[in-house]
Amino acid sequence: MEFFRFKRDLPFMKYALIFNVISALTFLVAVGALAYNGLHFGIDFKGGTVAELHFNKTADVAQVRTSVETLNTGEAFVQNFGSPTEVLVRLPIVQNISNAQMGEKLFSAICGPSRPLNESKNACGEGVEKIELKRVEFVGGQVGRELFESGALALLLVIAGIMMYLAIRFEWRFAVAAIIANLHDVVIILGLFALFGWEFNLPVLAACLAILGYSVNESVVIADRVRENFRKMRKASVDEVIDNAITSTISRTIITHGSTQIMVLAMLLFGGETLHYFALALTIGICFGIYSSVLVMAPLIRWLGVSRENLVKAEGPPKDPLEAEKILA
Repeated sequence: MEFFRFKRDLPFMKYALIFNVISALTFLVAVGALAYNGLHFGIDFKGGTVAELHFNKTADVAQVRTSVETLNTGEAFVQNFGSPTEVLVRLPIVQNISNAQMGEKLFSAICGPSRPLNESKNACGEGVEKIELKRVEFVGGQVGRELFESGALALLLVIAGIMMYLAIRFEWRFAVAAIIANLHDVVIILGLFALFGWEFNLPVLAACLAILGYSVNESVVIADRVRENFRKMRKASVDEVIDNAITSTISRTIITHGSTQIMVLAMLLFGGETLHYFALALTIGICFGIYSSVLVMAPLIRWLGVSRENLVKAEGPPKDPLEAEKILA
């Protein structure tokens, strides 16, 4: 299936230097934002209070979020947990307030004056209006630090695995070019989160890992087409081989990334606060993933000196004289 058919290959490599300069400048801006502003870590990494609530009817998450905001604790994370009647609330660490006090204040704010607390202060209301406080836990900063370190380690392992896979399947030049292009996407995501002060939490980290795997898929498709072209286009230059590889995969790129982006935009627009930053990170990653796989990875393998000899094994002279004449022709 193809949306576009080009009679001639588009001259991407003619502007390779311009693409690489744009990428380098964008990368430097992202690194500068990370160095100057740093990431705005969420509760997952900073620690705080975690409360689990049970409603006797489908919980109104928006109403719970509004009640939690009256506590003025700053950022708060409210989401369904397991079922529509279970809600998980996470609050940041508040100075001079113990975990037990924070749990009581939270539950009182959610119950409101119309639903008085019972004697044990772990339930309020009656019948379908009943709300139960199932647990209140405190997550310390040390746990958040361990989560961040584990996430960073997972990121490094994914990068190492991608490089090994591409080096074995293709050639080391493709491995280096692809990992630089894919890291370009991740650094830009992190840089934008640092630049605008968006919350960086576990879902965003998961989105970064997903983008690494998603972008490398596009890089593999182009690398595979480059290798195939070196075998078929024997008289073509390296630039012509790469231009043909990119042009011939444009329709696939648009279909794949476009359909994925539609789904991600649906999460971004209608997924609510819980999925907002996760979908935002995926949106940034998919858009830059197209650019990096096509206009960063391909020029890089050219600068690294890829050639037909790197990918096509030399074969011995044909035994049949007629076959030799066909090859020379």
